[in-house]
Amino acid sequence: MIGLVMAGSIINYLTRSSLSVAAPTLLQDLHIDTEQYSWIVGIFQGAIMFQPLCGYVLDVTGLKRGYAIFAAAWSLISMAHGLAHNWQMLAVLRGMLGLAEGSANPAGMKATSEWFPARERGLAGGVYNIGASFGSMLAPPLVAWAILQYNWQSAFIITGGIGLVWVVVWLLLYHPPEVHPALSSDEYDYIAEGQEKHLQDDGTRPSVVSLLRRRNFWGIALPRFLADPTWGTLTFWMPLYLSQTRGWDLKQIALFAWLPFLAADVGCIFGGTLSLWLQKYWNIRLINARRAAFTLGAVMMLGVGFVGFVQSPVAAIALLSLAGFAHQTLSVTVITMSSDLFRKNEVATVAGMAGTFGNAGLLIFSLIIGALVVKIGYTPFFVCLGLLDVIGAVILCTVVKEERTADGEGEAEA
Repeated sequence: MIGLVMAGSIINYLTRSSLSVAAPTLLQDLHIDTEQYSWIVGIFQGAIMFQPLCGYVLDVTGLKRGYAIFAAAWSLISMAHGLAHNWQMLAVLRGMLGLAEGSANPAGMKATSEWFPARERGLAGGVYNIGASFGSMLAPPLVAWAILQYNWQSAFIITGGIGLVWVVVWLLLYHPPEVHPALSSDEYDYIAEGQEKHLQDDGTRPSVVSLLRRRNFWGIALPRFLADPTWGTLTFWMPLYLSQTRGWDLKQIALFAWLPFLAADVGCIFGGTLSLWLQKYWNIRLINARRAAFTLGAVMMLGVGFVGFVQSPVAAIALLSLAGFAHQTLSVTVITMSSDLFRKNEVATVAGMAGTFGNAGLLIFSLIIGALVVKIGYTPFFVCLGLLDVIGAVILCTVVKEERTADGEGEAEA
């Protein structure tokens, strides 16, 4: 099941990353300047901030049906990108794409909370989050090949078509644990017994107002706000940085721009595994293990501040790869915490709401890059990325609170 969810995440990030790889060719073909491109990216990020709506739909309609609808929508919208003939039309399509693609993170967290006991949830979250890195890693060679072989329009048609194939597979294979035909009673008991009793579905619909009043929501939403600009910079701006500042052509981007996302794949597994290891061998409680993994990732993120200062392109890619690894180490940790701190019928909504804050940070950062990069270059932005995650670690460690129930089980404070 987690492999199926991961495949959906791969396709989600493949379709959203296609634009950045095609950007050097597409911007020239459609006569789009850097500031207009920042607005195209910004509209996508503004639309994806409606993740709470996606999460609410998934909580109410059920994961299987809801995610299939969203995935079919983003696949068709991606294919429609090939019809764009100016930046305004492209911006509208990116907005529609962002609205549909905002479902991926809430869906992944909901599936993880349904299928995995608490102790294994961080590693499972890391596995499905590989999709974000792998999809972004797959985009440079696939999109560059499509452009060199055919044209930039074909890149969007191919990635959208892959998404439609996945929708069919999802509808055929995904079932919740309680009705899965191939799940044994022992396996089901193992999953059920490992769930936190105080976080079980209480049969009510999630209340956004109630969630906003909880300190633990802000404890994970604010670090997301500070951390997600890194992923947006790698996904939407790195190809342009390599082209405009480092002088790379499309072939060089195709050969090397996927490396930070490969490192991010490793970071996904590392963050979840570290949390599990701290619980198992050091007897550290779940939330404290999550905090430790996030903090380590934040410290490693300081390395991205040196990208603009190194002369060697190899060193620059190495530091960008460190950024991918460190970001996913901390990102998968804080994303997973929505299932550690909230009830099952609230998980997708909380993940969506926290995702809104993450994408708000990405949107603001991206618009600032678009407005100032021609004047001040990329270096100040790389420095900021390293510092923002350290601030996020401080917030996560001080705001999130876990209390024990009478039987010793962790209970999130409201």
